[in-house]
Amino acid sequence: MKRNKLRSTEVELKDKLVALNRVTKVTKGGRTFSFSAIVVVGDENGIVGHGLGKAKEVVEAISKGVDDAKKNLVRVPIINGTVPHFQLGKFSGARVMLKPASHGTGVIAGGSMRAVLESAGITDILAKSQGSSNPHNVVKATFDALENLRDAVSVAKDRGVNLNKVFNG
Repeated sequence: MKRNKLRSTEVELKDKLVALNRVTKVTKGGRTFSFSAIVVVGDENGIVGHGLGKAKEVVEAISKGVDDAKKNLVRVPIINGTVPHFQLGKFSGARVMLKPASHGTGVIAGGSMRAVLESAGITDILAKSQGSSNPHNVVKATFDALENLRDAVSVAKDRGVNLNKVFNG
């Protein structure tokens, strides 16, 4: 499925830190610490992206992650605050399941999935992370599921059907 790549200059994005990892390199001179940050950005209106930043300082790692996330933006179809249909996503050992929910349910999802879904602007969803709990893989599996979502308009366009004829008789 093709990705709906967007430019970050089109929208105002909010960032969320998903995971921060401290990495220690032991050398002859002692220990050297560096940080890696997984960041999700989104406009909470159907546009979301993820990125990874690595640096010697926490703040610098986060800002690098935000810059990387702005390069990986995708558009997600949202209908009445939820996803249009059931969808499975997979990346490496992580598998995720997204299921539409009625209004008022809220975001029923764990850690890294919750950050992605809230940044996308989804307010009601039932989600389950299966397999690996590695935040990198869970975020990428969630994006796999979100990228494969299709709304009625895009399906009708692919099939060459006019929705006005279908609904208006």
